[in-house]
Amino acid sequence: MFPVDRLPIVGGVVTIEGDRIVDVGKPAANATVTDLGSVALLPGLVNAHTHLEFSHLRKPLGRAGMLLVDWIRLVIAERGRGEVVTVDAVAKGLRESMAHGVTTIGDIATTVAGAGTTEPDCVSFFEVIGFSRARAESATAALIEKLDDRRNAGRRIGISPHAPYTVSPDLLRKLVAESRMRNFPVAMHLAESRDELELLASRTGPFQELLDERSMWDASVISPGTRPLIYLQELAKAPRSLVVHGNYLDNDELTFIAENREHVSLVYCPRTHAYFQHAPYPLEEMLARGVQVALGTDSRASNPDLSLLAEMRFVARTHPAISPHDVLRMGTLAGAEALGLSNEAGSLSPGKLANIIAVPLTDSASDSPDSLLSSLLASDSPAIRIWYRGRNLNVV
Repeated sequence: MFPVDRLPIVGGVVTIEGDRIVDVGKPAANATVTDLGSVALLPGLVNAHTHLEFSHLRKPLGRAGMLLVDWIRLVIAERGRGEVVTVDAVAKGLRESMAHGVTTIGDIATTVAGAGTTEPDCVSFFEVIGFSRARAESATAALIEKLDDRRNAGRRIGISPHAPYTVSPDLLRKLVAESRMRNFPVAMHLAESRDELELLASRTGPFQELLDERSMWDASVISPGTRPLIYLQELAKAPRSLVVHGNYLDNDELTFIAENREHVSLVYCPRTHAYFQHAPYPLEEMLARGVQVALGTDSRASNPDLSLLAEMRFVARTHPAISPHDVLRMGTLAGAEALGLSNEAGSLSPGKLANIIAVPLTDSASDSPDSLLSSLLASDSPAIRIWYRGRNLNVV
């Protein structure tokens, strides 16, 4: 058993009452215990960033290595298919996520109807776009209308200023102020590509051209020499912020995130990063600096599936210097902390929701937890049992 927030327990037992964990440890005398065989018990996985609206796609859009701005054109075209497609896709994505052992999700939602309402647990970040100064007021008003929609009753809600190439600094300030008033988390794509950095630094490049062709360009929005740090400083004013991707952050920006790790997290989407063939992700440096790093799948528009376990295994394979326990934490407790749900999810701890997965162990001859976890991350075995809020979903 790998509780995440404490040392592994060989022969460990999780005791469940209702939808909660009441005890974690060795079996009590005369206790009735279900023996699952040679498996690792892990917390339900946490996908800190995805776009469920694209879960109907059978393969990623475009081709590997294409420019992000050209891929975005394909995303815009795909979004034109309508709200009914979005609602169905979100439902499909929720089912797929649960089948992969993901019990907690941070989803970017474009409509109230498309926001996640069923299991697994979902934080729906309503996406906001408005690059020109003239759009700041109307975009904020449209968001407030979404946030106040009666259909949000019982949902966990967040705010997502999309990215620096679609959200002006003025609009970002308004959205962060709204998040503070409502105590909502904020998620923003930032430093995702070199073209984005060019737009900020010189107001030129592929993103300027895209904005111009869509009649969204406003030369007064960005001052020459702007850096992602300006956006980070604003995001840090929110109750909780998720910096999504961060592929090209510099030393000062990583230091800033690390200094604010109690409420600012970085979300790494490994296979999407690889799909666009970005420069190597400085994950080891980020962790060494103290940056809180969680994992996400992004969407099926840039990823073959929504398996967070596959993301963890990709990290273990491409960043062998990182310990398997750190990889496990990024896929569980770090994601729960990023979403503000660490009191309910992310570890096997008394009082938390009984979200648990069992994954077969292939190195059953070893009694070393490190070796067992490394073996699990090197295998391709799926979760064979999943408990969500104490219910055994019997996936196998």
